[in-house]
Amino acid sequence: MEEQQRRALRRGRARLVAALRVEPLWDPLEQRGLFTRPMLEELQSTGSRGEQARQLIIDLETRGKQAFPAFLSILRDTGQGDLADMLIQECESRPVPPLLTDLRPVELREDKQHKNVTPHERLSIPVQAESERLQMPSVPAWGSAVDKRSRDQYYEMKADPCGHCLIINNVSFSRDLGLSTREGSDIDCEKLERRFKALRFTVLTRRDLKAQEMVLELLKLSRQDHSALDCCIVVILSHGCQTSHIQFPGGVYGTDGKPIPIEKIVNYFNGSNCPSLRGKPKLFFIQACGGEQRDQGFVVDCDSPEEEAPGGSLESDATPFRVSLDNVDEPDAIASLPTPSDILVSYSTFPGFVSWREKSSGSWYVEMLDSVLEQYAHSEDLLSMLVRVAHAVSAKGRYKQIPGCFNFLRKKFFFMCH
Repeated sequence: MEEQQRRALRRGRARLVAALRVEPLWDPLEQRGLFTRPMLEELQSTGSRGEQARQLIIDLETRGKQAFPAFLSILRDTGQGDLADMLIQECESRPVPPLLTDLRPVELREDKQHKNVTPHERLSIPVQAESERLQMPSVPAWGSAVDKRSRDQYYEMKADPCGHCLIINNVSFSRDLGLSTREGSDIDCEKLERRFKALRFTVLTRRDLKAQEMVLELLKLSRQDHSALDCCIVVILSHGCQTSHIQFPGGVYGTDGKPIPIEKIVNYFNGSNCPSLRGKPKLFFIQACGGEQRDQGFVVDCDSPEEEAPGGSLESDATPFRVSLDNVDEPDAIASLPTPSDILVSYSTFPGFVSWREKSSGSWYVEMLDSVLEQYAHSEDLLSMLVRVAHAVSAKGRYKQIPGCFNFLRKKFFFMCH
């Protein structure tokens, strides 16, 4: 589908949602080959007529070059020619200037200033100069100048705000549970609030929630209408443990000591449960232990001395593996969930191992994540930045920790920076 046709569908979405009669469209959409029957059944399950219309218009953009003219023809055949005329007018109207005209790939040129530096010295080169040397675009400049290949390679991030970011910060736990107060977690929370606000997200923070309260907040977010947004982020700061799983390992505790599997949290936002986020990136950042093992590391040749272990303020977020005793602990309908797509779960540590946190500066993982996002969010994609985070965290302390991620993104993800 051409860019002006996509733009017409987006400009006309409000009127289409208000007036489009979807019931007569299903059979022609299948007969013209625009959608398969299973796809149409999924569309029909999204809710009210208006919700079905909204999701149909969103999905129509992905249905190929002939989708727009075929849709216009179907509208006329079903007595909705006024909506077809409206879309043609929107398609022929003058395009709005691209949102990010100042964010374009720079020309490749020799950078004499940094030509002879060593690989170690290159780590300290300012990000702007480095990205120019590599001809790396800060963020794809979405608009009429972006060709189809770019749209296939990168997630579009044009909305402002980009999306919602929910941060659940569990600090104080019931005393009889044997779960310590997570001192330093408020520092983590404040860092991530500032960082994601700077990255154009609407940030909502919730502190000290019981397991069922966490579930309700997550469900509330997943049931919102994200149609006008491009992304969704969930951050959980809590004690963690191992849990049984099929897709995503680990669990996080509510302040009442009841664990919620990460798998359950992620699946609240999948294509079936959150239709308005279908095809859009859903990012999860988990600062919690994956188990009780303490990684002593292994000896490698190194040019620099090993960093000293932090002092007595070092703590872990580990808790023992527990067999589920309550319905809230069990994932929902795991066997029938669709294959995850457009999902990335970033863990602070490897499954089964502890995750370290310092009272005075917060967790190693969040400290490095915040630092890397500050330096590189305008020039690198998310996966590249998470590799930087893993490298930085793995170099800390006497005990070792290695963050990692389960990545089911289909495209490169760049944050939208000012």
